[in-house]
Amino acid sequence: MGTPTNNQLCDIGFIGLGVMGKNLALNLADNGYKIACFDLDKDKVADAIAQDKAENPDGEPRLMACSSYTELLNMLTKPHLIMLSVPAGEPVDHVCHRLIDAGIRPDDIVIDTGNSLWTDSVEREAQYKGKFIFFSTAVSGGEQGARFGPSLMPSGDPYAWTRIEPVFEAIAAKVDPQTGRPIEDYAPGKPVKEGEPCATYIGSVGAGHYVKMVHNGIEYADMQLICEAYQILREGLGLQPKEIAAIFREWNEGCLNSYLIGISAEVLEEDDQETGKPLVDVIMDRAGQKGTGLWTAVSALQVGSPATTITQAVFSRALSSFKQERVDASKVLTKPEPATFSNSDHKQVIEALRDALYCSKICAYAQGFQLMDIASKEHGWSLDFAGIAKIWRAGCIIRAVFLQSIANAYENNDGLKNLLLDPFFVEQIGKFQHNWRRTVADAIMMGIPCSAMASALNYYDSYRCETLPANLLQGQRDFFGAHTFSRIDQPVAKKYHVEWSKPGRPQYQIKC
Repeated sequence: MGTPTNNQLCDIGFIGLGVMGKNLALNLADNGYKIACFDLDKDKVADAIAQDKAENPDGEPRLMACSSYTELLNMLTKPHLIMLSVPAGEPVDHVCHRLIDAGIRPDDIVIDTGNSLWTDSVEREAQYKGKFIFFSTAVSGGEQGARFGPSLMPSGDPYAWTRIEPVFEAIAAKVDPQTGRPIEDYAPGKPVKEGEPCATYIGSVGAGHYVKMVHNGIEYADMQLICEAYQILREGLGLQPKEIAAIFREWNEGCLNSYLIGISAEVLEEDDQETGKPLVDVIMDRAGQKGTGLWTAVSALQVGSPATTITQAVFSRALSSFKQERVDASKVLTKPEPATFSNSDHKQVIEALRDALYCSKICAYAQGFQLMDIASKEHGWSLDFAGIAKIWRAGCIIRAVFLQSIANAYENNDGLKNLLLDPFFVEQIGKFQHNWRRTVADAIMMGIPCSAMASALNYYDSYRCETLPANLLQGQRDFFGAHTFSRIDQPVAKKYHVEWSKPGRPQYQIKC
C-alpha cells in the first residue's frame, strides 16, 4: 500500500474491535473522527466496517481497515493517537511491543481503555517511557454506553490529556447541567453534543483505573442490595416477578432512580420463550464475577478501609457458586417456622423495604468514596470526589439520580471525611433508618438472607458509635502478644503494656 495523502490519513488508530472496541470506534466516528482499525481477527474489523456502512450509507467511509500494526501507523496523522480495547493483562503488553516493533515514536500516545488493574498501568507508564506515552482510561457503561456515550475516567501524563480531552469530551455521555439527569436522545449518527460530558481527568497514571475499580465494587454492592430486596419481596411477601417489577418501576420514579433498578425491572418482566415461566425462575442462581469487585475488596483490606458492604457482595457471589452444596444443605439445615412480616400491611412493608434499600445504598457509596479518599492520600492523587460523582451521573452502570446529591456534598465541603456526615445524608438516614432496621430484623427472623443490607446497617452503627469494643480487643492483644495499647486519658502516641503474668500486674509505658 502506498503512503496515504494528508486528506486520506485517519485521526485515531483503534486496536481491538470486540464488542466494546467496535462501539467505541463507531462512537468516535459519529463525532467526526476518521478511524484506522486493526484486530488480529479480521472478521471483527470487517463487521465494524459493515456496521459503519449500514449506519452511514450515504457518507464517506469513517472506519478504515488495516492489516498490520505498521499499516495502522502509516494511516495516522502525526503525532499518533492510538486507542486499545483488548483484554487486561498480557494482551495489552503484546500490542504495545508490536507497536514498538512497527516504529511508534516517543511523542505518540497509546490509550488503554480496557479493565486493567491500576497497578499494571503504573508499571506500563514506566516501562514504555521514552518509547511512547502510555495513557490509561477506564470506561463504564457497557456496550450501549460505549456506542452512544460512556463514563470515562482517564489518568496519566497531563500533556497527553491536553490532546485527548477534546476527543473524550466529545464521545462521553452528557448530563443536563440544570437537572443532573442523563441526556439520552441518541441514535447512530446522532451524537449528543450539548450538556456536561461525563469525562474528567482523574490524575496521574493508575488513578483512573483505581476509581473505576471502586466504581465496580460499588456496582457489586448495589446489585446485591437490589437482589436482596427482590428475595424479601419474593419469599417474604410471596410476590411474583412481574409484581416485583412493578414495584421496582415505582421506586425508579423516586430517590432510588438508577440504571440498575431499571434493568432489574426489565429482567423480572421477561418470560422464558421455551417454558413460558418468568425468565428469572429459569436462570441458575450462580453469580459470576470478573475480578474487579475482588480487587476492590483486597484494596480495602490493604489500606484498612471498612468497605464491608462491598466486600460482603463479593462473598455473596462466591457463596452463590456453591449451588449443589446449598441444595444439599437446604434438606438438612433447619430454618425458622413459617412466619410473616411483623407488619402485615404489604404496602407498609414495601415502603419500609424501599427505605432500607435507599439507606443501604447510601452506605455502599459512602464506603466506596471513603476507600478512594484513603487511597488518594496514600498514592498522592488528590482525587476530586465531586467531579467523580458527576461523571458517574450518566453513561456508567451505577448511574443514579442521587449521585447529584453526592456531588453537591463534596462541592459544599471538599474536606468531607465521610458521605454519611453530609447534612443531606444525615437527614436522609435519620428519616428512614427505623424502616431500615425493621426490614433487616424481619428478614433475619424469617431466615431470608440479607447480608449486604445488614452489613450496611452494621457499618452505619459502627461508624456512629463513639465507643466500640475494640478496647477489649486491644486488651486481648496485649494479653497474649504484648501488642500494647493507648489510654483514653493520655496522648494516643503513648503506648502501654500490662505485665499480665506478674503478681499485681504492673502497667508501664512503652517508649517508642
